[in-house]
Parts: sequence; C-alpha cells; structure tokens
Amino acid sequence: MNQANNITEYLQKNLSALSQELMEWLTIPSVSTLPEHNDDVRRAAVWIQNKLTATGFHQTSIIETAGHPLVYAEWMVDATQPTLLIYGHYDVQPTDPLGLWQSPPFEPEIREGNIYARGASDDKGQIMLVIAALQAWIAVTGKPPVNIKILLEGEEEAGGEAIADYVSHNKEVLVADAVLICDTHMPSASQPSLIAGLRGILYTELHITGAKTDLHSGSYGGVAPNPIHALCLIISQIKTEDGTIHIPELQAALPTPLETEKSFWKEDPLNIEKALCEEMGVTDLVGENDYPALERIGLRPTFEVHGIAGGFTGEGAKTVIPAKATAKISLRLPPNYNTNEVFSWLKKRVEQLSPQGYKVELKNIHAGDGLIVDQDNHFFREAACALETAYNKPPVFLKEGGSIPIAALFDKHLRTPVVLMGFALPDDNIHAPNEKFNLQQFFMGMKTVADYLGRLRK
Repeated sequence: MNQANNITEYLQKNLSALSQELMEWLTIPSVSTLPEHNDDVRRAAVWIQNKLTATGFHQTSIIETAGHPLVYAEWMVDATQPTLLIYGHYDVQPTDPLGLWQSPPFEPEIREGNIYARGASDDKGQIMLVIAALQAWIAVTGKPPVNIKILLEGEEEAGGEAIADYVSHNKEVLVADAVLICDTHMPSASQPSLIAGLRGILYTELHITGAKTDLHSGSYGGVAPNPIHALCLIISQIKTEDGTIHIPELQAALPTPLETEKSFWKEDPLNIEKALCEEMGVTDLVGENDYPALERIGLRPTFEVHGIAGGFTGEGAKTVIPAKATAKISLRLPPNYNTNEVFSWLKKRVEQLSPQGYKVELKNIHAGDGLIVDQDNHFFREAACALETAYNKPPVFLKEGGSIPIAALFDKHLRTPVVLMGFALPDDNIHAPNEKFNLQQFFMGMKTVADYLGRLRK
C-alpha cells in the first residue's frame, strides 16, 4: 500500500475520533465580539494549542496581543523544502436569535450527516480538517511533508486588529513560500472551487441625535426631530429601490470585469442564481438587475444595513419620539478600493443627505481590503490538482463576495501566493442560526489538504 493510501486509510479510521475532537472544541463559546466571552476565547486558544502539541508540533505558543491571543506553531522539517503558512480563526459569531436554533449552539449535535454548532463551518471545522491532514502525515511518516507554520487568531469576527498589527511587525517570523486559508466555501458538495478574489469590507455605525431626551409624541409630534426617521431618509437615499448605491466616487472607481468572467456570470453554468434563491428561501433576487447575480455577489460593491436601534421596541405601546438612533452599516468593496478613502466618501455623502435639526456622526468600526488572487504559481495550480483528484471534477475559480482581510495583509506584507481553498457548503448557515458542517465535506477536506501537502514536497 503506498503512502497516499496509508494517509487516506488513517483519516478514514480516525474520522469518528477527529469529529469528536471538533465537537469538544465547538463547546467553547469563543464569541470574540462579546466581552463576557473573553475567557472563553482564551480557552479556545489554549485548546487548539494543546491539540497542535498532541499532533506532534514541538514549537507552539500563545501570543498575547492588545485583544484576543494568537496561536502559533511551526515545524521546519527541511530547509530545502517549501514553507507553507496556514491561517485560520478560532473565534465565532454571536448566536442571536437563540430561539431559531434547533439545538443549543454550543452543544454540538450530529443530525443527518452534519455537525450543528456555532463555528462548525466558520472556521473551527475547517481548521480541524487541516490539522487532521497534518496529523495523518505525521502518524504515517513521522513528520509533515513540507515546512509548516500555523497562525490562528481569535478576533477575525471582531475586526482582526491584533493579527493585523502582528503581521505588519513580524514579517520575518512568518516568511513562507505560500499561505493556505481554508475559510471559504464550494458551490456544492460535488463541485469544488478555488477563490480567485475577495471583496474588502468597511463596517460603520451611523449615530443620529435629535432632542436632549425622549419626547412624548402627542406633545411634541410634528415639531420634534425623530432620529429613526432621519436614519431612514439617509439610508434610502444612499441605496435606492433599484439597488444602486448613490456614492459618486464609489461608482466612478468600479473595476471592469474580465471578458471570461462576464461570460461565466452571464451563462451561469452551475445554475447558482437558482441555488441562491433556494438557499435563501426566496422567489426572486433583488439588487442591480442590470448585472448578473454572480457579478453582484462577487465583484460589485454592496451597502447593507445590519440593524437599527432606537426608541421603544418592547411589548405593547409607548408613544415616544426617541432622542437617539443608531444603524450598523457595512459596504463590501471590490479589491481595488482603499477602505479609508471609501469611508471618507461615505461620510461626505451622509453629511450631504443629513436633514436639518440633527447631530449626525459616522464611525469607522473596522475595515479590511479585498484581494485579487495570483493564479500563476505552483501553489495555486497544485491546489487545483488536489481538488480535481479528490472530487473527480476540476474546480471553478470564483470571486468570493465575503471578506477575509488577513488574506490581503499576507499579500501586502509577505509578498507570497495566497491559496483560498475552503470546504464549506452554501447551506452551512454561516453567521446564522443552525450553523453546520457536513461530515463528508470534513473528510473530503482532510483528504484534499493531505494530498495538497504532498504535492508541494520537492
């Protein structure tokens, strides 16, 4: 039996144990955005450090930061072999609304071939499949096939400031020939993909203040400023009913897609438009109808309101005019945009549209640049070969609508190819109730990454 078969056999034999380990890690509520979970985030970091040590990594460490800790490990097997830097994040999104979860988000449960828990797919499950691939190599051969560096963070879901600072000041520690990130998805369980581009993100809060205190709507209605109404006026004029974003500078800087991309989007050979409707449970897609859906979710900018707070929202009635209102708003941005510049454009537009009688403040909460992936290199090509071998079908190259700001930072500071090879599925409910990770995808991911590591060996 050859080495590849031995590694696959090891993964098959240990799939149950590896799944149980993942479920143990998933019980830790490492929600990075909520201060009450700070200790849980640290527990999740210590857990994965211990797992790396148990896997065979002798050099592991917890790196303290101004925020949540980083986890670092390395195994330099041979100076003549390439070095692969592996990235992932062990923090997770909040779980609200809890009432929509079929099982508690931090009590992992297997149903119909899926592990259900917060973080199952994003990103603990995908980190674990990479570690499992390394574990198989170490068990069968005694070491990884190439030099390995691992950097895991605990605040990707909260802006990633700590890792951004670390990467910019520790480039010599992280020197590598390529970076592997498993934090993306495939169009389906039978169609693999590699991500060819990521949008950037700008996350903001719009705060509006009217009167000095909440007011009685009978006594003051008709003359008092209503901050919620002002929010609605501003938002509805920035993004109109047809989906157009009315920020002139944003529209002027839009990139021109490649002809091959335009043809792929128009033809939609994977029938992704229909799949999107099914995944969302809607009958029609909304937005800029002059552009194909794949272009709208992969390349064009977005303007989304995530929540509005203000006034009275409890049971019953309370006729109050609120003194304050807040909206959480993000923009997803094509890779050529500078997020600081976009913030200045948005701020200018908000000021232009602000009605009289209000104090308006726009805050930049966090931001991250997009990325165009370099496909003309050995590391990207071997990833495509590994996926095709595992799934018996060549991967498609997609531009991802989501954002992974660290990918752009690695590209900027390390000047090395970034490979975005993820195994999540579109219906994994990432960031939503009932998040899951398919066990077959868990295994296929291990198998693919193990094959990929072997292909990188000289």
